[in-house]
Amino acid sequence: MTFSVTILGSGSAIPTLKRNPSAHLLNVNERLLLIDCAEGTQIQIRKYRIHFQRITHILISHLHGDHYYGLMGLLTSFHLLGRKDELHLYGPPLLQEIIDTQLQASGTTLIYPLHFHSLTSENYELLFENEKVTVHAFPVIHSVPTFGFLFREKRQQRKIRKEVLENVKIPFSIMPKLKRGEDYTDPSGKVYRNAELTTDPPTPRSYAYCTDTLYDEKIIPYIHGCDLLYHEATFMQDKLQDAKDKMHSTAMEAATIAKKAQVRKLIIGHFSARYEDMEPMLLEARSVFPETYVVEDGDSFQI
Repeated sequence: MTFSVTILGSGSAIPTLKRNPSAHLLNVNERLLLIDCAEGTQIQIRKYRIHFQRITHILISHLHGDHYYGLMGLLTSFHLLGRKDELHLYGPPLLQEIIDTQLQASGTTLIYPLHFHSLTSENYELLFENEKVTVHAFPVIHSVPTFGFLFREKRQQRKIRKEVLENVKIPFSIMPKLKRGEDYTDPSGKVYRNAELTTDPPTPRSYAYCTDTLYDEKIIPYIHGCDLLYHEATFMQDKLQDAKDKMHSTAMEAATIAKKAQVRKLIIGHFSARYEDMEPMLLEARSVFPETYVVEDGDSFQI
C-alpha cells in the first residue's frame, strides 16, 4: 500500500524561484491529504502531476500566510472544476470566518460539501480515522496557535499463505477469522496454528509534521519512534537568537528532537530565504542526527 509524502513547498515566509512556502501532500493508498496550503500550492500540484481531485482532507497548521494563502484559490478551483465529492478542512477556528468572508465577497456558493473542523485542543487529539490511517493533532509553540500532525497507518490483517490454500481445504467463511489471527480446526479435528496458515502483516508506518515551532521537547511523546519526521529548520545555530525571537527552530534543534524521539528519518525544511547553499545546514543537523535530509520542492519520500 502506498504511504508517501511529496514536498510541494520547502521554504518559509517569502517564496523564491527555487522554493515555494509550506505544503506537503500525503498519499495513503491513493487517498490524498494536503498539509498546509501556501501561495502557489495548486500550481505545484499540477507541476508534479498530482490528481488533486483525490484530495479528501486538508489540514492547516496555523494562520500565517505562508501556510494557508493558497487555500482559497484551491477551494474555488475545486468549485470551478465541478467537484462533487465532500472535502474535510481542519484549521484554527478563525479560518472558517476567513473562508466564509471571501466566499461571500465573491458571491460564491461552493457546489461541493465543505466540512470545517476547528483545531482548538491543547492536547494530543484524534482528528479522524478511516480503515487505513489515524490522524492526530498536537499543539506546538509559535506566535499564534499552531498544530503539528501525526499520521499513522492502522495495522493490516494477517495474510493467508498461498501454498496453504493449495494444500488445505479451508471454507471461505473461515478466512476472516484466519486474518484476525485465529487458529483453524478442520472437520477431522486437526488443529492448524494461525502461524502455519498466515504471515505477519507489514509494520504500520507513520509520518509526523512539525512546522513553525520553538524547540519543544513536549512533542517527543507524540512523535516517538515515527518512521519519518518533518521538522522545521528555519535557521542555523549561529542564528539561534533569531530563531527564539521569531519562535522558530534551528537545524540542530530539529535534529536534537529527532534524536530524542528516536525517529527513523528526519527531513528538514521551512528554510529562511537567506540560505542558498544548504550543505552547511545539512551538516549541522547530521552532526546530531545522521539520518537527516534537506528537502527540496518536488521531493517524494516513500515511507
